[in-house]
Amino acid sequence: MNIKHYLPILDWIPDYGRRQATSDLVAAVIVTVMLIPQSLAYALLAGLPAQVGLYASILPLVVYAVFGTSRTLSVGPVAVASLMTAAALAPLADMGTPEYIAGAVLLAVMSGLMLTVMGVLRLGFLANFLSHPVISGFITASGLVIAASQLKHIFGIEASGHNLIEVLQSVISGIGDTNMATLGIGVGALVLLVFARKRLKPLLTALGLTPRMADILTKTAPILAVLITTLVAWGFQLDQQGVKLVGEVPSGLPGLTLPTMDLQLWQQLAVSALLISVVGFVESVSVGQTLAAKRRQRIDPDQELIGLGTANISAGLSGGMPVTGGFSRSVVNFDAGAETPAAGAYTAVGIALATLFLTPAIAFLPKATLAATIIVAVSTLIDLPALGRTWRYSKADFGAMLATIVLTLVHSVEAGIISGVALSIGLFLYRTSRPHSAIVGLVPGTEHFRNVLRHDVQLCPKITFLRVDESLYFANARFLEETVMDLVTREPELKHLVLVCPAVNLIDASALESLEAINERLRDAGVNLHLSEVKGPVMDRLKGSDLLKHLTGQVFLSSFGAWQSLTGKARDLKQTA
Repeated sequence: MNIKHYLPILDWIPDYGRRQATSDLVAAVIVTVMLIPQSLAYALLAGLPAQVGLYASILPLVVYAVFGTSRTLSVGPVAVASLMTAAALAPLADMGTPEYIAGAVLLAVMSGLMLTVMGVLRLGFLANFLSHPVISGFITASGLVIAASQLKHIFGIEASGHNLIEVLQSVISGIGDTNMATLGIGVGALVLLVFARKRLKPLLTALGLTPRMADILTKTAPILAVLITTLVAWGFQLDQQGVKLVGEVPSGLPGLTLPTMDLQLWQQLAVSALLISVVGFVESVSVGQTLAAKRRQRIDPDQELIGLGTANISAGLSGGMPVTGGFSRSVVNFDAGAETPAAGAYTAVGIALATLFLTPAIAFLPKATLAATIIVAVSTLIDLPALGRTWRYSKADFGAMLATIVLTLVHSVEAGIISGVALSIGLFLYRTSRPHSAIVGLVPGTEHFRNVLRHDVQLCPKITFLRVDESLYFANARFLEETVMDLVTREPELKHLVLVCPAVNLIDASALESLEAINERLRDAGVNLHLSEVKGPVMDRLKGSDLLKHLTGQVFLSSFGAWQSLTGKARDLKQTA
């Protein structure tokens, strides 16, 4: 066993020098400035005390630097995982209570254990069951729910709900109790953040900054909103005017926190922990692969499961919440010049220093500012035009995407993603249960065979080439039997049927039995069954079966070879359109 496979740090640490350290330190400073308000905001979104977000941004970053394979992925609390955490815990305890915090710690540990086990067993492929339309729909719907859930902090009112409809109804019913000072802080922060996102980069570029530096400063704008609104809240004592502040945040580093051993709670959170794990893994791997490709690097998805798993375990053991790779932070980390995962470890040091020395100032931070930070951050997740693009390309995928969005909005995040996955798998099974097949013929003057409905080809009435465009397995085995027998009844002169198999990557036991049944029925009908273009791995398995022993025809390397052998002098050829 290669120890470097499970400890990727051993790949880059031997060559780590002053140049890499300088680049990583610069990136870490920038990401730290960005991560502080995000950690606080996502803890608020999850219904947890502010310090929980900070705790989740210390030890997990160090652990990921040891076990993760991405050089630039920035691990920590993210919006979608925070929403899923809140949705999982809301039915079990009141937000902010010790029971609620214990549930968040348990979620992080359970997610970490699941991810780590999946990594050890090399089960990264399971994430492929989350199709892109389902993930896109889920993230879009989650973004809408997250933004709506923060309106109560912008208006300074009491509101609650587990889905978009409940949240909006609650906000509308309480709108008459709006705190104007809170609204001023919230709207001001929103305007500042939107301006920074839309206009600040061109302005800084016009002032002479390089595009890269202007982009980095733009992405760290939330810290400016935090500084301004904190000073305003402190100077004008806005807490006495009803503006809700973060309040006292315990200073000091987190201690060891063991998860509860309540087996009933473990059972209640199992499904939510699995969903948080898989969604977080898909998001992290997508970001990691995108950034790695820009530097011609690669990441190992199975090892990423271990990296994220151990990071989540460490988050739980240090009193934090579930974590995963964040898109915006990772992009900033990449653009700032991070070269190794050590940048994440340096960021953890920065967050630890903030936890030790900046918590008194954080106490005066208005919750409305954090809400504005969340709303602007998740606005990039919402991609409603994707519905139109998916509709135009695939109606089936659109159905799965729409179901995911609707159920996430009107019911819950768990219902949305479970339904999306179930629909995606169901649609896949339906499509592959009725595989596309085509009668093909020889294109004159070539060795190529093409669909008779699309090309002018040569045919022989006694020979039919049937191309199967799908792997053969239990769901479509009977369909293939029906297709072949229907073909035989329509062609009374048929003497040879050639199954052309360039797209067949698998023939399972059910399909093998169907092929044997087809062979026997064709023999009874006076028709020989032949195979052509069978792939090597498929052929290896067929050699261990009885099919080839009893096959009435031959196995040809190519369809053209079958044509030459079966047509002889090419009599009976005819031109078709």
